[in-house]
Amino acid sequence: MEYLLVKFTESRGVIVDDSNEGMTNHMLELETGTHMVTLENPPDFAPEKFEFILRMTSELSPKVITFEKI
Repeated sequence: MEYLLVKFTESRGVIVDDSNEGMTNHMLELETGTHMVTLENPPDFAPEKFEFILRMTSELSPKVITFEKI
């Protein structure tokens, strides 16, 4: 199991590989591999999406992705 933390200025649904996986600013558990992440509407954030490889993470050292409010 791998760990992802998606940061955003407010609580927003996190969509990973076209599936709702949880909320921003909370730890998510995902399978190892390549993933695509974005946030739920409204589309007031940048970038539109991130593609990344998730591997060699832990609860103490998750992959961190930050979306900026625009």
